[in-house]
Amino acid sequence: MAKLYYQGHGSYRLCSDEGTVVYVDPYAGDGYELPADVILVTHDHYDHNVIDLPGRKPGCAVITWREALEGGVHRSFAVGGVQMQAVPASNRNHDPNVCVGFLITVDGVKLYAAGDTSKTEAMAGMAALELDYALLPIDGVYNMDPAEAAECSRLIGAKHTIPIHMKPGELFDEEMARAFRGKDPLIVRPGQEIAL
Repeated sequence: MAKLYYQGHGSYRLCSDEGTVVYVDPYAGDGYELPADVILVTHDHYDHNVIDLPGRKPGCAVITWREALEGGVHRSFAVGGVQMQAVPASNRNHDPNVCVGFLITVDGVKLYAAGDTSKTEAMAGMAALELDYALLPIDGVYNMDPAEAAECSRLIGAKHTIPIHMKPGELFDEEMARAFRGKDPLIVRPGQEIAL
């Protein structure tokens, strides 16, 4: 069974049953001791792109928004049995031409790694994908606030929504996490690993 380890802020790690390790937006917290097969970077802001933080297995794929948006097209990738599809991400602080989210499938579990974003047109089609998890930013400073994120979670329709990226400069904010009213919210705290 795949596992998700939340490092804090917008950073987390996915591990497949077969040992494929994927880091999403490495920057915060701990839990970087497993060498990476894939490092995903949704955009170039300093708090999402510390790609040298995790060690790397030989042939590790570093997929940033540049590769994900090559030729202006949201591209797909497959590494070690993990599928990744880039999707739009944007708001007043994040230009859609240099920012993406990812739909990730690992061990049959489908996740939406939103990156830094507010509501996008692409979210309207996500309910048909029957996602298992959506990880949404809720800080209300650089991204959507908890109310808009709750609206997006209902639109996306994932089985569980995990609020992340809550308070600039902090790994996590318990009060904000508990106040999030998205669809089937699931609170995961920094340093916590869950089975998906």
